[in-house]
Amino acid sequence: MELSRIRALRGPNLWSRHTAIQVIVTVSPEDDARAATEEFLQRVRASFPDVPVMVHAWPQRTSLARVLEKITLGLQAQAGCAVSFSRTAPTAEVGVSQVIVQYTEEAVGRRALELAHRLLASALADQPFDVAAAVAELAELDEDVRLGPSTGAIVQAALARGIPVRRMNEGSLVQLGWGARARRIQAAETDTTSAIAEAIAQDKELTKSLLLAAGVPVPLGEPVADAASGWVAAQRLGLPVVLKPRDGNQGKGVTVNISDQAGFDAAWASASRYGEVLLERYLPGHDFRLLVVGDRLVAAARREPPMVTGDGQRTVRELVELVNLDPRRGQGHGTSLTRIPLDEIALRHLDGLGLTPDSVPLRGQRVVLRSNANLSTGGTATDVTAEVHPAVAASAVAAARMVGVDICGVDVVCQDIQRPLQEQSGGIVEVNAAPGLRMHLSPSYGSPRPVGDAVIDHMFGPAGTGQDGRIPVVAVTGTNGKTTTSRLIAHLFALGGHRVGLTNTDGVYVNGRQTDSGDCSGPRSARNVLAHPDVDVAVFETARGGLLREGLAFDRCRVGVVTNLGAGDHLGLNYITTVDELAVLKRVIVLNIEPTGWAVLNAADPGVAAMAGYCPSPVIFFAPSAREPVLAAHLAQGRRGVYVEDGDLVAREGTERWRWPLAQVPLTRGGRIGFQVENALAALASAWALDLPWEQIGRGLATFTSDAAAVPGRFNFFDHRGATVIADYGHNPDAIAALVQAVENLPAQRRLVLISGAGDRRDDDLREQTRLLGAAFDEVMIYEDACQRGRAEGEVVGLLREGLAGALRTRQISTHVGEMAAIDTALSRLQPGDLALILIDQVQEALAHLQQRVAPARQPS
Repeated sequence: MELSRIRALRGPNLWSRHTAIQVIVTVSPEDDARAATEEFLQRVRASFPDVPVMVHAWPQRTSLARVLEKITLGLQAQAGCAVSFSRTAPTAEVGVSQVIVQYTEEAVGRRALELAHRLLASALADQPFDVAAAVAELAELDEDVRLGPSTGAIVQAALARGIPVRRMNEGSLVQLGWGARARRIQAAETDTTSAIAEAIAQDKELTKSLLLAAGVPVPLGEPVADAASGWVAAQRLGLPVVLKPRDGNQGKGVTVNISDQAGFDAAWASASRYGEVLLERYLPGHDFRLLVVGDRLVAAARREPPMVTGDGQRTVRELVELVNLDPRRGQGHGTSLTRIPLDEIALRHLDGLGLTPDSVPLRGQRVVLRSNANLSTGGTATDVTAEVHPAVAASAVAAARMVGVDICGVDVVCQDIQRPLQEQSGGIVEVNAAPGLRMHLSPSYGSPRPVGDAVIDHMFGPAGTGQDGRIPVVAVTGTNGKTTTSRLIAHLFALGGHRVGLTNTDGVYVNGRQTDSGDCSGPRSARNVLAHPDVDVAVFETARGGLLREGLAFDRCRVGVVTNLGAGDHLGLNYITTVDELAVLKRVIVLNIEPTGWAVLNAADPGVAAMAGYCPSPVIFFAPSAREPVLAAHLAQGRRGVYVEDGDLVAREGTERWRWPLAQVPLTRGGRIGFQVENALAALASAWALDLPWEQIGRGLATFTSDAAAVPGRFNFFDHRGATVIADYGHNPDAIAALVQAVENLPAQRRLVLISGAGDRRDDDLREQTRLLGAAFDEVMIYEDACQRGRAEGEVVGLLREGLAGALRTRQISTHVGEMAAIDTALSRLQPGDLALILIDQVQEALAHLQQRVAPARQPS
């Protein structure tokens, strides 16, 4: 069994809305035969008994690829990943299948596939495989790569609000929302927390001075330079005292309740490892963490230091080991509690109690293992949110505002959280930026608090206000017309002052400025646009290649446009072999439109029109004529439709109609270019779907031209010594048929066409292109493409020539090498009154070459 073309589908895709690993699985006849034996199935069942679907559900003749699918899914599920979707799809090739398995973390999904492959290889070879070790490895990897509890809680709250989420690195930096409405968090810190505020919070002495100025009670203290002078200062301040790093977090280097010089010296050694040391008077009482978000207290917890309770039989070490067996305790911050460490600090604290790790405490004796109560060192937390006195809450909010931290962990020490701090000699001992949230999300005792929701409410406004961080996204797909339609939609929005992010096969454009070049119709470019802060509206040309490689770059769009399917394109590639299969792929956009959005569908294309039955949103149909049956029925029901009538573009809903004369739409050259009329209809419907003003739509249609600057390689007109030259990137039979129809509406004494062919098209598709051209052009010039895409030299040219056999009109055929040289030859053969259609391959290079030799044509009035 061989695995190839392993891909991560990172957005909604051909198979599901889930993120998934997709792999091509090739099973040899020998492996297939061995996998069909009962012995093999028994070995796999014995290795993998805990996944219910694997135990009794296999028939005697089961695809080995499907077994791989189920084990890959099962390994992740056993490792604690929330996965449920998987599928195996056979291909037309014998022994070859596509396997798709959901993942929650890409690294875990990829590794699970590798381990499942190894497990099956071991079963086929009758060798042992340690499934428990594989599951443990995946669980550890999942904990390493997934978001921590604080970031995860905020992300889950965002998703529950419908706010799109994108993880921006392997750490905890996350974007919430898109474009100009996007916000960012890192752990429990927002993009509005300034570096200055964070620096103040880390500087404990500066924080105390600011809080004193704000009238917030804090413990007295001062910085100390060394252990000797510090001990003198501690005696002057009054014992017991606290030593802590001046800059620190998570309780590192903090020692409290120091009452003798030996303890002071040991605490100094611990704190000084982190830099300058701060001395404070020890406040008696309990340790509380208050969480302030914005201008309100949202949660509070009483923290207890790590401790064990004696039973008169076990040693301290054994009691710690017993406590650490609690499944809630783990390493780091991935679990609600952290394992208690028997480290140097714990040993020193035991020594102060007259104990060692091998001492046996009396039954009921509580043995505290360190003086601070941080969860990161094994402490516990009890929720006390409902008990906080309003005056204490006000002090915490005042402290957070004085420092300037909008998500703030305020550490309070006092005897009773239900009384004002001033009444009990309590105080605020620290203010923390990026506070850990897990003590509030999953307290050891008491009720969890929805602190993730509080953060999202602070960043985006309360739930119910409609603020979801989204900008309008228009996704355009189809066989032909995607680029022109996308550019026209972007133009219509830009006229209204919107900052438009556009991706297409020519590049990426943000607010009219090109930021990337080349074919940018895939999800990577779309994600870049959605991360750009200067984008109010996004328009994405969405090609089949990106959909197959990664899925969509977004979870859902506001408007989904399908221009056409026709006879399809790129059929035979990536196991998409028929127009019906292509329709299923293109339908991914329709399936992922917002319920309050719109689908814009071609009513004249049966494959596209049928997509309306899968759409979760309303539909705007477009067609060249209102008599198209699908559109006519739609209009009769009072629904929205766009069509051509009496030389006008018409938008109709119920009894209302809005009109724009085609004579004022230069893209269509007065309505003579049929495929451009369809592109204009699709763009008009998209603008209507997003409620653009009619006047703005009219101005946009009237000011958009098909020149090389606006839509490079899409029916660009040039003048050359009295002849008309048209450059186009048409590269499939449907596109060629549309071009032929358009050319036949233009006057010409003689017609010449220059064509090459992409080697990744089917043989019949290449022949069909020149068969269509042979009926409409007097001369056909064929040139060798720059990239044969797997074809032998001369093979594409030969197929194109075969299509011209018996041509109805063509009388002259020639073959050329090199696109630019062929263009020069074609131009040299033109006479006044001729028309040349140049089907370019290297769009930017060919257009630049043409522009050096010819003049742009004047647009018709």
